[in-house]
Amino acid sequence: MLVLRFSALGDVAMTIPVIYSLARHYPDLDVTVVTRPFFARLFIGAPSNVNVMAVDLKKEYRGPWGLIKLLHKLKTLHPDYVADLHNVLRTWTIDRYFKILGAKVEMVDKNRRDRHKLFESGEHQRDYIDRYADVFTRLGYPVQPTFRSLFERDGMPSVPLEIHHPAIGIAPFARYTNKTYPPRQMLRVVKHLTSIGYNVYLFGATGKESEQLSAWAGQTDRCTSVAGAYPIDEELAIMAAMDLMVAMDSSNHHLASLAGTKVLSIWGGTTPACGFMAYGQAPDRALHLSLPCQPCSVAGSDSCRLGDFRCLCTLSPETVIERITSIVAPGL
Repeated sequence: MLVLRFSALGDVAMTIPVIYSLARHYPDLDVTVVTRPFFARLFIGAPSNVNVMAVDLKKEYRGPWGLIKLLHKLKTLHPDYVADLHNVLRTWTIDRYFKILGAKVEMVDKNRRDRHKLFESGEHQRDYIDRYADVFTRLGYPVQPTFRSLFERDGMPSVPLEIHHPAIGIAPFARYTNKTYPPRQMLRVVKHLTSIGYNVYLFGATGKESEQLSAWAGQTDRCTSVAGAYPIDEELAIMAAMDLMVAMDSSNHHLASLAGTKVLSIWGGTTPACGFMAYGQAPDRALHLSLPCQPCSVAGSDSCRLGDFRCLCTLSPETVIERITSIVAPGL
């Protein structure tokens, strides 16, 4: 079986609980996951019947000729089934090619036609974890996700730095403005947490994010920035050592869930009704104000039709702190 999902980080992460559960339930099924090289590094502790094929779509397989080259490479695997968990133009071409060759092909349903119901009536969209499982069911391999952690097979990994408890990981950034809790307010959360006995570890990307988080750590006791300092596998190990992760509706929300860590997720322009709640996280660990204007987008936006991003700006640091302390007791 070929499983296709090329991007993005959070979306690839959401496929893992279903793929691992599938492979363990059907040990005689050979599964090849096709994704980009960076995302391939997420597949830690994969079942023995899961192979990850990393394909560089920006270099070796770029453009129309690159796609033809990729088709020839995938053809050598002689797949009986193709699970398209992406549903974009590139995978449509791959799907059609293997249908012609006689493979059974199924594609994830993104429900694009009925998304308007989310905004008109607040109708909850089907979670993507379930949509991915539906694809395998239609291929004749029904699966109920039983995944617990990337580290359940080999045990907890070694952590590249000493962790002090209670340890709260905070990943304050997201790709879009309407998914990012205002940094000034989050810094207040960080300072208060450290003042009452928590140890805070800051997660983010290299560049501007790591620079900002290093500045936060520099002015706050008991606060450490790990942003951009470790490869993804070691960062996941650090997340696994946290007592709680605080993240936006972002890739870090999903990565921490793969590490088996509790996550308090903060939502703004998107909400769990969009279908992107991370695997295994309790609904009461999703923090949002439930304003009439929420959600206003499915994947995020840099604009706000009301102009003030009130879904995030009016969510007080005190509310965030109260929710954190209700999950993990302070250390003092």
